Amino acid sequence: MSKPVCLRSVLLMVAGALLPSFAYAHVGAGEASGFMHGLTHPISGLDHICAMVAVGLWAAQMGGKSVWAVPLTFVSVMVMGGTLGMIGISLPFTEQGIILSVLMLGVLIAASIRLPLLLSSVMVGLFAVFHGYAHGAEMPESASAMTYALGFILSTATLHTMGIMFGLGMQKLVHKQVVRWAGASVALCGVYLAVS
Repeated sequence: MSKPVCLRSVLLMVAGALLPSFAYAHVGAGEASGFMHGLTHPISGLDHICAMVAVGLWAAQMGGKSVWAVPLTFVSVMVMGGTLGMIGISLPFTEQGIILSVLMLGVLIAASIRLPLLLSSVMVGLFAVFHGYAHGAEMPESASAMTYALGFILSTATLHTMGIMFGLGMQKLVHKQVVRWAGASVALCGVYLAVS
């Protein structure tokens, strides 16, 4: 894939992620606001953005089945964590779990560590519980749980896809080292989040 084609693909994907907001313009206010709140929650904080993109980067770096299985695991388990948050079940150490996810994923990418598929899926699944819980716990009371969940699922999947495309593109078109540098940047964000 050439650089212009790769960039065009990313731009189309981002535009596609934003299109559903226009489709919701004339439905009930709770549904529309729920979807938009869900869509924007994962991109409203550095912690979520770094972790979601890092899942895609790490999956791309590991290659093979990990490219789709690791992000799919994250999204699936995140929905379960989101449900816990929506129904008010307490999950201790949520913020610490989110920060740890950013730090650990960054280190794994920077060190180019490839784990077996089952172990990497379990690890991102554990991180996904915390991210999902944070999404669910912060759902507005007036929002529809279904549309809110659809919003944060779409946003998360888009961030994963961006990480995958960047990871695969950099490895193929530039150099594998760029992905490791990106991982180091994610790890630094984790350090920043931990001390701030």
